[in-house]
Amino acid sequence: MTRSDLIADLAATNPHLRQADIELIVALVFDQIAEALARGQRVELRGFGVFTARQMRARVGRNPRTGKEVPIDEKAKPFFKASRELHARLNQTAGKGRP
Repeated sequence: MTRSDLIADLAATNPHLRQADIELIVALVFDQIAEALARGQRVELRGFGVFTARQMRARVGRNPRTGKEVPIDEKAKPFFKASRELHARLNQTAGKGRP
């Protein structure tokens, strides 16, 4: 599902809201999650999962084309851990095939 698919689904299930308002709400939610992660905070959405930023240590990598060693700086990467409820919801429909 893409962002535009999400907005279209929300608009279809909430006809009393304008599409522009739904687009703004979706953008604000995603922006708030990204800003919290950038500040090093943890974002927990009950029943869905937890977003965190994990620090990746500096290391030496290799250029695949030349084989030359290249230093890779320390950086943060987003990480998501699904909740038990989300796991259960996914697994109760696992045997029914893909849509």
